[in-house]
Amino acid sequence: MSLNGNGTHVSTIRPLKPGIYAPIPSFFLPESEDLGQSLSLHASTASRSRRAHYLDIPSFENHVVRVATAGVGPLLAGSMGEAIHLSHAERVVLIKTARKALDHAGLLNVPVITGIGAGSTRESIELANEAAAAGADYAIAITSGYFAGALAGDRKALKAFFQEVSSKSPIPVIIYNYPGASGGINLDSDLISELAIECPNTCGVKLTCGDVGKLTRVAATVSDPMFSALNPRTNKNAPFLVLGGFSDFLLPSAYSNGHGAITGLANVAPHSIVKLFELSEASMVDPSFLPEAQRLQGIIGRADATIAKASISGTKYLLQKLYGYGGHPRRPLPPIDPVAGEALWEHSHTQALVHLEGEVGGKVR
Repeated sequence: MSLNGNGTHVSTIRPLKPGIYAPIPSFFLPESEDLGQSLSLHASTASRSRRAHYLDIPSFENHVVRVATAGVGPLLAGSMGEAIHLSHAERVVLIKTARKALDHAGLLNVPVITGIGAGSTRESIELANEAAAAGADYAIAITSGYFAGALAGDRKALKAFFQEVSSKSPIPVIIYNYPGASGGINLDSDLISELAIECPNTCGVKLTCGDVGKLTRVAATVSDPMFSALNPRTNKNAPFLVLGGFSDFLLPSAYSNGHGAITGLANVAPHSIVKLFELSEASMVDPSFLPEAQRLQGIIGRADATIAKASISGTKYLLQKLYGYGGHPRRPLPPIDPVAGEALWEHSHTQALVHLEGEVGGKVR
């Protein structure tokens, strides 16, 4: 047992390790838009069951186990998971479903990370408590973009948000820096480093800003031999990891003491991304691995840029092609145009990635 920021006991959690994590899409049934009314956690069991029915649970279970079996950790209810389109009850269903599916597959030590992004500090803390109660091991928090005009230039307010959320969360919190999903708010390396030092219940940062220099600076801070001794974490299983938000700079980040990535591309080609991470790490010990790491980084980097342009609907289209499930995002996000979807599938960068996935052990249709 350990203590969180409130001084309350929390259970020892599954270790958070350097490596590859995937923001798991949320899969919806076609009638998902036709609910008529919302559902709270306090609604009847029958109502909750009806709401859960609009989540495509079998596809979700299949996908979580698929990526985890390849060595990729699942992150639920993030940007790729359309967290903003999920009710609190649906987030809980996904956490419980993922944990049960992982355990049933014998993946008992794979941690579950879940998004707690919301419009207010209060709701993010509420989501953190609900996530912990549902079985999540870690949370990932992002600042709300709704009032970005007021927050973006207020360093004190941004710092206070992560301080309060991490101190009141019963599980360790990853800082999520994604200007595209937070109204342009872009945390700088000094602020992230301060949070790592001053907030012991933070356990990492995801840099979807794509700033390699920022990653280098933060990694230099937390990789200092004195960092862990001077700034012990609330939970010994939760070191502060510096993770990229894309897979197109995995190799360079390894040489800057980065710890891997949380990348949407790991949904499409999990074995390939894990192989690149392993080769990148190995190349620092044995340079003979570097040429192969560079080859994979080139294939993956081009595919990452191409597929990212198609956003969530493009990733779901590719999953449908590759694995037989995917579906559409919830409105107002539109599905990808069928012509654009086929063009994405047939793009040379996509096909090179599909070939690589088969080459390194992934099974595709």
